[in-house]
Amino acid sequence: MNQVKITILTSLLMMVIPCSAFAAQGLPVESHPATDVYDGWRLAIQAWTFSHYTLYEAIDKTASLGLDWIEAYPGQKLSKENSNINFDHNMPIEYRNQVKQKLEDAGIKLVNYGVVGLSNNEAQCRKVFEFAKDMGIETIISEPPEEAFEMIDKLCSEYKINLAIHNHPKPSHYWNPDTILKVCKGRSKRIGACADTGHWVRSGVNPLEALKKLQGRIISLHFKDMDEGHDVPWGTGTCNVKAMLEELHRQGFEGVFSIEYEYNWDSSIPEIRQCIEYFNDVAGKLKPSGWKNLLEKDLSNAIFEPGSWKVKDDVLEVIGSDVWTKQQYGDFVLDLEFKTIKGGNSGIFVRTGSIENWLHTGIEVQIHDSTDGTPRGMCGAIYDCLAPEENMMKSQQWNRYTITCKANKIYVVFNGRQVIDMDLNLWTEPHKNPDGSKNKFNTAYKDMPRSGHIGLQYHGDPVWFRNIKIKTLD
Repeated sequence: MNQVKITILTSLLMMVIPCSAFAAQGLPVESHPATDVYDGWRLAIQAWTFSHYTLYEAIDKTASLGLDWIEAYPGQKLSKENSNINFDHNMPIEYRNQVKQKLEDAGIKLVNYGVVGLSNNEAQCRKVFEFAKDMGIETIISEPPEEAFEMIDKLCSEYKINLAIHNHPKPSHYWNPDTILKVCKGRSKRIGACADTGHWVRSGVNPLEALKKLQGRIISLHFKDMDEGHDVPWGTGTCNVKAMLEELHRQGFEGVFSIEYEYNWDSSIPEIRQCIEYFNDVAGKLKPSGWKNLLEKDLSNAIFEPGSWKVKDDVLEVIGSDVWTKQQYGDFVLDLEFKTIKGGNSGIFVRTGSIENWLHTGIEVQIHDSTDGTPRGMCGAIYDCLAPEENMMKSQQWNRYTITCKANKIYVVFNGRQVIDMDLNLWTEPHKNPDGSKNKFNTAYKDMPRSGHIGLQYHGDPVWFRNIKIKTLD
């Protein structure tokens, strides 16, 4: 068998290998990945942070912050369109389904629910557990009476859902971590603490010492830093956030940190961003997952023309020229969100060997607010080479890409759907696609560089990017 036949046979075999084989290697080729910086910690928003808004607005704000997780509480108005409906375990099934769809569209996972009342009445508790199971919730946050725990522990085992005991300040029953330890004694590991570090401060409890005391029983956290009686950006208050994170790392804790920011209710986003940045800086050094921001805030690690971009509220607007990374990347996962104007045209270049000759040395994942008249020019396409399986573009809204490059394979997940599964080795000739159609490129895609710059294209139309994160692959 000659070398050409071997190459073709190898490429065909690669095409029929199921995507799950690559997913097993940790490559998010079928769905968007979680991009938390600590391997085993998830940073979430407790929706109470946005209690002046509806749940749907809280979900959108969570997505804008680049977080993948949310903790909901009972009683929040559902949406502006359904302001008479509260989110809770009494919500009719039709509204539950709407919430599920909203979460899916936003790329947010609902992980926790609380603080919700639980009594010693099994039927009442079972209703909450049934709701949690239906919504995919992992942990219920509550402050049940002590006599209810034998029954609740059985429900936790039956439903495989955790119960985390919250500590409201004095005179709440569970303000003292010793009380939480008492009710956890002899119970399954599904019974534990939702450690509210700010409320401990309000109760005169040292949060670091409380975390040490609860080792092995911490399921989730309402994480806060405090000063002068109110929330402040993490690392600027009296709670010694760095030491608390280091202690949880020492304990081997794995779970959810919910940001519950109870200050500056209508303008807290900038302070929450500070919390996230501080958390990522500290946690990302303790047990790094590999996820990092692609670009520095000031674009000091990028190549661009002066005045060609601006940043507002952590959103990068490209307005005058392409923006390129100085660093070159080979095998990686790139995750980002983008938005453009009606009819707007842009793109993302990967593995670009020469910025000066970007057209013929880089691979473009197309951004377009329309189909461009051709399948290989629509949003989600590998431009002029391979059409996406489905048009997932949300016009003039935020859209999400996960682009995975691994050796000769390129995958694109677009708004939750895998739309590209490409084997570069099938593009064996310049100006020609495997189906015989023409493309504009002087280089056969099998001969394209396997490492190069990443570029955000300016094509004459404003385009916005946010939450641009990358993870390099070995």
